[in-house]
Amino acid sequence: MILAETGADPQLFQYLGVLLLALVVITFAVGSMVASKLAGWFFSARRARALGRHTPTKDTPYECGMLPVGDGSSRLSVKFYLVAMLFILFDIEVVFLYPWAVVYKEMLIDPATANLIFGTMVSFLGILFVGYIYAIKRNAFDWKS
Repeated sequence: MILAETGADPQLFQYLGVLLLALVVITFAVGSMVASKLAGWFFSARRARALGRHTPTKDTPYECGMLPVGDGSSRLSVKFYLVAMLFILFDIEVVFLYPWAVVYKEMLIDPATANLIFGTMVSFLGILFVGYIYAIKRNAFDWKS
């Protein structure tokens, strides 16, 4: 390489790809914004010429479909929020189970860590089970009450 013969640090040349990628990304982002601005200006100028004068009828928004009936912000039952919160709670706990399952076999090699990782996960699952039993006793999954 010609650049390597200049006596510069060879480790810096490893970042050349990252620099080129950053240049391409910045060029694409700026180019997209400029193209969007030009297209918006071009089409809005053509649209203004095609529409002629503005009238209240022309300026009203058009919505397809049925006419809305009732209030747009109706209240939902608390059950929906309760189920959503329970889902988030148990979903996050499953996220913690996955790394444990991945490293469990490797941790069994050392007897000191084998008991520690197993005991930690049993206590974690115990807390999860207690939370599940509590949700059942509070009728969190019963939609009729």
